[in-house]
Order: sequence, then structure tokens, then C-alpha cells
Amino acid sequence: MIAAFDFRRYLEKHPNASLLFIAHRKEILEQSIQKFREVLNDFNFGDLYVDGRKPTQINHLFMSIQSFVSSRFEEITTKDHYDFIIVDEFHHAAAKSYEGLLNYYEPKILLGLTATPERLDGKNVLDYFNGRIASEMRLAEAIDQKLLSPFVYFGVSDSVDYSHLSWKGKYDITELENIYTADTRRASLILNTVIQKVNDINEVHGLGFCVSISHAEYMARFFSDHDIPSIALSSKSVDDIRSDAKKDLVQGRIKFIFVVDLYNEGVDIPEVNTVLFLRPTESATVFLQQLGRGLRLHPDKECLTVLDFIGQAHKKYNFETKFRAMIGSSRNSVRKIIEDDFTSLPRGCYIELEKLAKEYVLSNLKQNSVDKASLIEQIKYFEADTSLPLTLEYFLDYHGLSLLELYRSDGTRSFHRLLQWAGVLSDGVDVENDVYKRFSGLLHVNSKRLLEYWISYIELRQQPSSNMERLMKNMLYYTFYQKDPRKEGFISIDDGIQSLIKYDFVKDEILQILNYNLRHIDFIAKPSEYDFDCPIDIHCNYSTRQIMAAYGYFNEDNAPEFREGVKYFEDKKTDVFLINLNKSEKDFSPSTMYEDFAINDTLFHWQTQSGLSDTSNTAQRYINHKKMQSVISLFVRDYKKTLTHTSSYVFLGDAEYVSHEGNKPISFIWKLKEPIPANMVQKANKSIAI
Repeated sequence: MIAAFDFRRYLEKHPNASLLFIAHRKEILEQSIQKFREVLNDFNFGDLYVDGRKPTQINHLFMSIQSFVSSRFEEITTKDHYDFIIVDEFHHAAAKSYEGLLNYYEPKILLGLTATPERLDGKNVLDYFNGRIASEMRLAEAIDQKLLSPFVYFGVSDSVDYSHLSWKGKYDITELENIYTADTRRASLILNTVIQKVNDINEVHGLGFCVSISHAEYMARFFSDHDIPSIALSSKSVDDIRSDAKKDLVQGRIKFIFVVDLYNEGVDIPEVNTVLFLRPTESATVFLQQLGRGLRLHPDKECLTVLDFIGQAHKKYNFETKFRAMIGSSRNSVRKIIEDDFTSLPRGCYIELEKLAKEYVLSNLKQNSVDKASLIEQIKYFEADTSLPLTLEYFLDYHGLSLLELYRSDGTRSFHRLLQWAGVLSDGVDVENDVYKRFSGLLHVNSKRLLEYWISYIELRQQPSSNMERLMKNMLYYTFYQKDPRKEGFISIDDGIQSLIKYDFVKDEILQILNYNLRHIDFIAKPSEYDFDCPIDIHCNYSTRQIMAAYGYFNEDNAPEFREGVKYFEDKKTDVFLINLNKSEKDFSPSTMYEDFAINDTLFHWQTQSGLSDTSNTAQRYINHKKMQSVISLFVRDYKKTLTHTSSYVFLGDAEYVSHEGNKPISFIWKLKEPIPANMVQKANKSIAI
């Protein structure tokens, strides 16, 4: 209708304008020519060129792309023959069959129409329009403006486990067909769910989307055998049967049409009020088209009921784009929206996932969100999808990713590289993996004062104005390097840091990471209570090397080997405990599998190494630390690894001796001066399970 009105307006100034309307299905062309005739008030307007029908003239032509190719139509028309060319379902335009059409003609107006501009294969159809979208309205907006029906979507837990099925860009059709038609268990689940979820089975006008003709016939037969009259159709069904089926569905003589390769596009049955997704749909485009078959407004339809049967998916299957299409524009990730139970949807819409279905979807989203191919696809269309600038911060926030998920500890992935891989950036510059590998130590940093100093030092090369800032600069160096500058081949700590950020794109990405961390601090840290300079803040995260640099142990001249879980800084009279709450035999020997856990938010149980005697100088220093005026400081981490990265420690602050028992090892109870944050207590309190 929009295209027809647009062409009518064009005709007012160009009364002899010629028109070519291209689509790939006869039904689309038949509906389109009818709408054009109504809008132009000329019921002789245009000719069809499709399915063997030949036109009497070619100046106003509604033609299938198949007829265009087979007739070699460009050979009998000039490049400028058509003033106005409309291509419906333009997402198909990336196919080879459209190349002759789009590369040959030079119309005054080229208009592409599609509900789904994003293609699964990543090809960009916007290139034909210099990247410009003339007008856009997405599903959520159309529903909000009452141009489409609201929907009620139920994600039903499927009985099929798809995780081990064959995958070659999609599931194998024959394999799915064999599973779906092997017995009646799944068909019974579908039937029972329909009966439970629809208000009145007698009022249903439903479509069921199947994987194959055999599957559609099986479902139609099963429903009909259970007193729900149904029929199966496919693109191979003859026109009369398809036409009769549509009439029977509208008039209520049948309740369901089970279809395959049909009714995805261009078919208008406003009465449809129930849609069944009976196979996993790999393409968000196809899903949206099939959903759209039930979204047409009709006086007797309050909303569309959608039943989607969701099983344990193959690891390469992706639910992201399907749910994003239904949810509409949002700054939140699909994962977070699902975890929050869809609190923001188009007006009148409702989405509910059964328990197992929700688990399957969330597990899949988490798995796919950090897949290289998925990241590239998300970056490629980020600005078009979101209208946001493509920065590291916006990208992570929109897709609900963390820095730890985006980056890999082996240095194979960076934001700069992802931009290059997606074709968004073509600067042709890169560095060795070893450079990006050094980013790993930045990802967890959440100390405000540390981040602010690092940013000013990197941006302005601001030299330390105090001993505290000198220590913070040392911490930055040891974030990147394991050994002191001389052993790394540098003349100084400054030299080492500048060597890493000498390339502008590396420097820029480091600053993006630091600024991202700074803007995402969600707590107020407290400085430590030491009587010496130490840029460590309570409840902030630090790596082992950062901790050693903060206490001055790693410095400009030296970085001694350190692998223990305890360190006594004699000059500072401070014992530092680096505690792993959850230990595995893979990472720790039986003699170091100590019992360390929070008893509550202020009491902490800590066990020494197995060989430590309660009469030793070390144990006595722990027991009598207050009398000896020495300090006990606790750093804890949940696991040794977080994804691919070495985990950081949270500084819990100073602790005081409460009691001890046992010998070799000794079990201590410490009282923390600052309570453990609420979000950490449950992780640290393993005593619940004892």
C-alpha cells in the first residue's frame, strides 16, 4: 500500500512514468497488482508476468524474478526503460538471480520493501541504497501504533534434544522429519498444549509451520484424528487446493493448516489467531515472516497466540535475533530481558517461557554471545540496529557482554580486530597476539582512583606527583608485564608502558577498556587503613602482580618470583593472604586444599599450609599480630579462572585474630573490620553446605 501511494504521487508529476514491480511469488504479485489498481482507481492498470502468464504491455509490469531471469528480460529493454522499480521482499536481493535486474537498470526511483533487512548470511542489501533506509518501522512500533495485532507468546519445553543433531548452517531436514514422525509423543505434546493455551478451540484459525511435507501431513492427520480438522499444504500443492484450504480456514471448517515452505511471505489471512512453530527456525527473517502471518488486524481477534516448541538447541543455533525481533528496541541485552521475565514489551504483548525452555534459551544465548561469528554479525549491523555509535561500551552494554567474555587471554581477539573482521574498519593495521594478551590484566580493574590515574597517565603521560601515584604507575606496568623492566628489555617502567601503547589503535582500545570500567563501577570503595603508602582500596579487584606492585614488592628494579598464597612484607609489618575459595585438584595439590570460607559477613575461616606448626614464628605472628602491631590483610577470589582469564582477588581489608585450632594445618577465624559485600557473602559462605 505504501508503494502504491508512493507511485501515485510520482505519477502526478510524471504522468507517463513506467513501473516494474518484482517479487518472487505469484501470490505477492496478485495481491500487489490488486492494491495498485485500488489506490490508482484504475482496474485495468498493469499486467502480470508470472507462472506462464504473458503481459500485453510492459510499461506497468508486475513480474516474478523467475520470469525475469528465464526471459532474459534485460535484453529486450533499455537501461532507462523503467522510471520506478519496486522490489518486494528485498532481503532476497542479495541472491544471484537479482544481480541482472539491479546491476542493469538505472531507474529514477528504486524502492525496496522488506520486513526483515538483516540476512542470516550477513550480506548487506542496503548497499543498493548507499546504506540509507528511507523509512523504517519495526514490529514493536507497529504493534504500539495498533497497525498490527499484539501477541501472546508461549515458549514450550520441547521433548526433542537437538544438541547432538547434525548441523551444517542449519539442522538436517530429513533428520528432523524422522524424529517428528517416529511416534506420537511430540504430536501429543503439541495437541495438549494447544488445548491448554487457546481460549476456545472452536474459534481457532491456526497455522502450523513444519519442517517437511511428510511432517505437515503427519501433524494434519494427527490433529484431524483427535477431532481438530486440519489440512497439510506445501508450495507443491495445486492452486485450487491452496485456495480452498484458505477459505475453509477462514470460515472455520478446518482449524489448522500445517504448512511447509509456504505462507512465509505475502499471504494475507487476517483471521489467523494461532501460530505454531513446530521446528527450530534458524533464520530470524523466516521467523518474523511466519509470526507476521498472524499479526494482521481483524475485528474478531484480540491477540495472536503463539506456541513455540523449544528444545535443547545445537551449540551453533542462535536464539538472539528471534527474541530481539519480538522484544523491539532496548538498551538491554536479550539475555537480561529474558532473565528479567520480559518486563518491557510492545503494548498488549506477553511472553512466557516454561522453566526448561527458558534454561535452554539462556544457555544457548550465553554460549553464542561470545562466539566469533556471532560477534562479527552483531558488530556488522550494530549502528543500523541500535542507532548508537559503535564503541566498545555501547556494544558491550547493548549485548549484555562483559569485557571478560569479549576478550580472550590468548590475545586472539580484540575489539579492533572484530571491527576489521566485520568490515567496519579497514585500516589494515594490527599487532601480535602478545600485545592483546596483555589486556587481560585490565579487564577486572574497578578501583576509581587507579583507573583515573592510569587514564591521565596514558592520555597525557602525566608523571607521578607522589609516591602513591608512582606505585599506581608500577601497578600499570606489572598489569602488562611479568618481569622487571631490565629483564623485559626496557630501560624503565615508563619505557615498557610506552612501548605497548606506541600504536594509536592499541592506546585507544586500552583507554576504552579503562573508561568502560570507570563508568561501570557500582559501589563506593574505601581506602585501606595502612600507615604507609599503598594504593589498594577495600572491595576492589586486583591481580597478584598488581598486589605485589601496590605493596612495592614489584618495582622499577626488581620483581622477585612469587607463587605462594601468603606474603609477609617485613618492612611494612603486613601479612597478605591470597585466598582461593573454591579449589580443584587440577589446580591444587591435596596438601594445599585448605578450608577457606566466610562464616558470615564479618567472620572468616582460613586454614594455613599443611606443614605450619602453631609454635612457629609465622603462626605466632598471626596469633599475636595485635600485640606485635602487625597487620593481617585478606584477598579472596572465587575460582582460579574466570572464563579464559586468570581471576582477580577482591581485597576484603584488614582482619583481627579471633581464635585458632588444630596444628599442621592450623584453622584460624578472623574478624574483618569491614563487612563482606552482600553480593559476595553467598559465594564465600561455603559453610552452608558443611
